Amino acid sequence: MKRKSEISILIIYTGGTIGMVQDPETGSLVPIDFRHISDHVPELRRSGYQLHSVSFDPVKDSSNVDPGVWIKIAEIIEDRYNDFDGFVILHGTDTMAYSASALSFMLENLSKPVIFTGSQLPIGLLRTDGRDNLITAIEIAAAAGSSGPAVPEVCIYFDNKLTRGNRTTKMSAEHFDAFSSPNYPPLAQVGLHLNYFDNLIRHSTIASDLTVYKTFDTNVAILKLFPGINRNLVQAIINTQGLRGLIVETFGSGNAPTYKWFLDDLIDFNDKGGIILNVTQCHGGSVEMGLYETSRQMMLAGVVSGKDITSEASVTKLMHLLGRYKSKEEVVEGLKISIAGEIS
Repeated sequence: MKRKSEISILIIYTGGTIGMVQDPETGSLVPIDFRHISDHVPELRRSGYQLHSVSFDPVKDSSNVDPGVWIKIAEIIEDRYNDFDGFVILHGTDTMAYSASALSFMLENLSKPVIFTGSQLPIGLLRTDGRDNLITAIEIAAAAGSSGPAVPEVCIYFDNKLTRGNRTTKMSAEHFDAFSSPNYPPLAQVGLHLNYFDNLIRHSTIASDLTVYKTFDTNVAILKLFPGINRNLVQAIINTQGLRGLIVETFGSGNAPTYKWFLDDLIDFNDKGGIILNVTQCHGGSVEMGLYETSRQMMLAGVVSGKDITSEASVTKLMHLLGRYKSKEEVVEGLKISIAGEIS
């Protein structure tokens, strides 16, 4: 096992609130120079780890994150994978769950920690949550288990909880406890001690090199159902030029209207080669197609069950599979199985 001083962690700053300080002249929030991160978080000097950082230039507000950003993060990890023991990614909270989900699908055979974190208040403010989030994320990225890194997967650390990235969703724009993992327990809880739940953590069982997938197909759409939805709206979405994948956010355990026109439109999209994924609108729970008549009709229309996948993971997984495989059959098979622990 490595001594503490031999453990090296790469901090990747993409943008977001955590990396901001207040300009003394203008009062505006501006990004800090992460080469001097210890000036803002002096506790890092006492960590004992070898800490290095790289920053996006320019930084990205998380509302502007797209697959190009995911690819850039993945390439940084790929290029420096053998040089570091773990990676901490600082990211805006609004789309953090999308990025963590995407990276989980991109990084096949991952055997090192990739920990996303951020903050609700800038790190330059006295009351910031960013300081504790950053320090603990580094500790988690450096932690060793009995047979290697303690958490060799893509995770989100926020406000004393470590959750699987592709199981996590943002729940609050106000509270420090901003994220939730509704269908999978935390991988670790932080109090006086860092308590890891090893039976919940994914450990690679294949001794293979890291494989990075960098192709996404963004020809997907989300159709959120609501009482009174009309055919004009549905057809406007499914007739979008080039659309290949449709995520239908349904009621409860995967239920949808049984209007003839609605089912006919889904069948037509499916028959033309489109892929339809059924994901529940509920914060927690799972799609159980066939449980009720209203979901059995969806199943007969060729709709694939998203089981207990999050909305963020469903979007990024569908984009990933459409970019990775040429045939509809391969994409559908990929949707039905767990690639990176995203479904039960």
